[in-house]
Amino acid sequence: MFDCMIVGAGPAGATAAYHLAKQGRSVVIVEQAAFPRYKPCGGGVSPAIAEYFDFDLDPVVSLKVNQLRYTWQLDDPVKVKLQEQQMLIVRRDSFDQFLVQQAQDQGATLKDETPVTGIEWKSDRWELKTPKGAIEGRYLIAADGAKGPMAKWLKIKQGKEKLAGILQISGLPMEEKHPLHFDFGTLKNGFIWNFPQSDGYAISATTFQGGDAKKLQETLESYRQSSGLEGGTAEYHEYSVRLWDGDRTLHTQNALVAGEAAQIVDPLSGEGIRPSIFSGVKAAEAIDRAIGGNSNALETYTQTLSEVWGADMKWAARISGVFYKLPKVSYRVGVKRPAASKIMSKILCGQLSYAEVAGAAIKQLGSGLFK
Repeated sequence: MFDCMIVGAGPAGATAAYHLAKQGRSVVIVEQAAFPRYKPCGGGVSPAIAEYFDFDLDPVVSLKVNQLRYTWQLDDPVKVKLQEQQMLIVRRDSFDQFLVQQAQDQGATLKDETPVTGIEWKSDRWELKTPKGAIEGRYLIAADGAKGPMAKWLKIKQGKEKLAGILQISGLPMEEKHPLHFDFGTLKNGFIWNFPQSDGYAISATTFQGGDAKKLQETLESYRQSSGLEGGTAEYHEYSVRLWDGDRTLHTQNALVAGEAAQIVDPLSGEGIRPSIFSGVKAAEAIDRAIGGNSNALETYTQTLSEVWGADMKWAARISGVFYKLPKVSYRVGVKRPAASKIMSKILCGQLSYAEVAGAAIKQLGSGLFK
């Protein structure tokens, strides 16, 4: 029997496994896919994640980018240079595998190609049912992503999924560093983000207000053509994201949810990797304390994510709601202002929180909307 079983080998699950194993806890990561595996994701990562690890991430960073570019329907551009830190670009297959390997080096066990088909609480432990046999552990972390069944099985409430699309272009080696590009106005109630990669681009889109976008693939293909990114090989994928939409209980009997299963994706920027890693760190701390005899440790996990991450996401959601009421005006009075764009770049790099700037941002957007 393991001290802790972790379902899902993404950033949240792998991070939790690393920190628990480092504390000497027996940990197993149960993953339905064979590793390494493709994961639809733009791959943009805040450099702030370095604070959560005591090892170098450079081996799996494919690019470091120091420029952002914003446009309104591919026109009216704003360029911002990151002054102190650079955004990291990773490929999720190698990035996730690297994090899992760090956990394995600390003693964690990986069982990939092992889908979980059911769970059962047995008086003092959890049992995972899999085609390869049952796995038992005292504690359980559900980190199986936006579409995983674990939260539902644990009776932990979740909100709606949002549909996202990604056009993965390979075979276009770049001779120069390209900026991260965010285009507003082309997609109603959302935006398109284009992240350069070592041999191409990852062009993604989703909505942040209202219902799901229609014809995502056509929208991304049109963006590709208008941006002169033809050539190479393009593959289109759709996937689900769970944007933060309010605080919720994230724990139950000897179990908690982390990563996108905890619905913590930034509702303004769509950032998911950093909050997933943060939740993985806090999940590991909570489980470690619970194993050590702290009866309130899992409740504290829910409280911590609410007070630290959720409190900031409330501001992000408010800004998002104001922005998309009249996005063209918001782009002009918000994004087009150099100071505002620099502030957003610092938020993406983890140097500022929304709470530190939200009041002024909402006031600025509101003044523009009602002129």
